[in-house]
Parts: sequence; structure tokens; C-alpha cells
Amino acid sequence: MDFTHFNEQGRARMVDVSGKAPTLRAATAAGTVKMQPSTVAAIRSGGVPKGDVLAVAQVAGVMAAKRASDLIPMCHPLALTAVDVRFALREDAVDVEATVKCRGETGVEMEALTAVSAAALTVYDMCKALEKGMEITDVRLLEKTGGKSGDWRRA
Repeated sequence: MDFTHFNEQGRARMVDVSGKAPTLRAATAAGTVKMQPSTVAAIRSGGVPKGDVLAVAQVAGVMAAKRASDLIPMCHPLALTAVDVRFALREDAVDVEATVKCRGETGVEMEALTAVSAAALTVYDMCKALEKGMEITDVRLLEKTGGKSGDWRRA
């Protein structure tokens, strides 16, 4: 089996994508922050002491998508063309979803997953004075489009 992230000496390397043609690529990821209904109510009413939870988490998600390659060793730095972070409030959770796009030689799955993770961590950080037992769960890729391997959607 050919391991693309290892060189001939078995050492880690970033895959060479210079021979690939740039194509439009997109990825959507999601995750959930489970919490008490009272914490969701505080987010909804603007009663969280640190401020507007979802506005800060949205900016954190966008910033994180742009910095994914600084956090993940073999991730290529990409010129992103769009990042959209969205939230849905449920009775006992905040659902986070992020879509990232670029025109490039490699996909944006890691950027979408990083956006969701940072946004979820920011929700936790903003609300931890109200509740320490929140749980970040189900961070996952929902779909990706473009590139040599084609489109993929979670069943």
C-alpha cells in the first residue's frame, strides 16, 4: 500500500499537489455542544456574561478555518474563497455547521472540521461560567465536493 504522507525513508511529508489542476472544492462539517436547557436559554436571551455567544463563535470558526494548516501538520495552506458558520439552538444543545470553499489543488475538509471545532470550543468557553458539564460531540464531515475523488455525502 502506498502511504502518501510518508517519504522513502518512512518520514512524514506534506503530499505534493503541484501537479493537480485547481478545481472548485467545498466541504460541510457539523458538530454539537450539549448543555442544560438553562444554558441554551441564556444564549437565546443574550444573558451570557461574556456577551453574544454565537457572534463570537462564528468569528472563531471563520478564523480557525483560515488557520487549519497552522494546527494540522500535513494540511496544506489554502486560499479560501468562502467560510460560512451557522448555528441552530435546540432545547439542550447548540448545533454548529460550517461550509468552506476554495479553488485549489486539494480539498477543504480539514478547514470545515476545524471551523466547527473552534466554534464549538468557543461556545463552551463563552458559557463555562454557567455550566462546566457541556459536552462537544459528533464533529463530523457531512459532505465534500470537487477534486479527483469526486463528491461524497454522509449517508
